[in-house]
Amino acid sequence: METAKEKLEKERDAVLVEMGHLRQYVEHEAEIEMDVEEGDPEVFEQEKDVTLLEALERRLESINDALRSLEKGTYGICERCGNEIDPARLEALPDARLCIKCQTLLEKMGKPGL
Repeated sequence: METAKEKLEKERDAVLVEMGHLRQYVEHEAEIEMDVEEGDPEVFEQEKDVTLLEALERRLESINDALRSLEKGTYGICERCGNEIDPARLEALPDARLCIKCQTLLEKMGKPGL
């Protein structure tokens, strides 16, 4: 069975690979599409790719935060209420920073999380 650290490192590596592929694709497309005009479907695709890259960067930071919390001994503790995060939640989302109760509460308040 994988440890939390192994799982997080595996997730981090997968995100880094995906980011690398997406960056190469975006750079390649930018070189080809120098004459694209506003409103062109290609502009939408480029914006979508950049948005996806930003989401991957946020995911990478979240994973790195979880790895740091492992080092500090605070991994698996909700950053909002201080209670233990359900191990099943951590299995599904190893970089979870909030317990289900706090995550649900923040989402109801219109905030996506910490």
